[in-house]
Amino acid sequence: GPSAYAVLVGLTAVALIMLIPFAVVLLNAVKAPEEYSANGPWAMPEGVNLDSVTAFWERVGFGQVLLNSVFISGSVALLAVLLSVLNAYALGIGRIKGRMWVLAVLLLANTLPQEALVYPLYYLSKEVGLYDTRLSMIIVFTVIQSAFGTYLLSSVLAAFPRPLLEAARIDGAGRWQVLW
Repeated sequence: GPSAYAVLVGLTAVALIMLIPFAVVLLNAVKAPEEYSANGPWAMPEGVNLDSVTAFWERVGFGQVLLNSVFISGSVALLAVLLSVLNAYALGIGRIKGRMWVLAVLLLANTLPQEALVYPLYYLSKEVGLYDTRLSMIIVFTVIQSAFGTYLLSSVLAAFPRPLLEAARIDGAGRWQVLW
């Protein structure tokens, strides 16, 4: 009805307002420094000048930084999902002893501010020789993300119909086949 269109128009307006800062940054990134100084941040650029963008790209080594980010985030995503699924299978379907305590610890880990982990993780990474490495970032973020993933997936897998799991086992499916 008309109220749905009003909500859609309102949300579209809010989304456009939220994009204004990004548009200003983009417009100022393609201005020449002299043009920015003369006309200010709100003026439209007279032409496209990518000198500032290329200077920033080279000064920061943005290509390498971007590759590091893609590698680390991709690795964390894959490993955290894999670890979460395996943990959730054990908690949700396997019904390990102390399941509720494990879930409570995982919930506590999700509510703990990550800033509280900075010093312990720093000293631990120094001790094991992983300080300032991509591997330490991957390990830390995989564990942090898998805590949330395990908590989320274990409740989903716990609700899986037991008769279906028993039927799969009777048909000869092993644990890996049931998980798959």
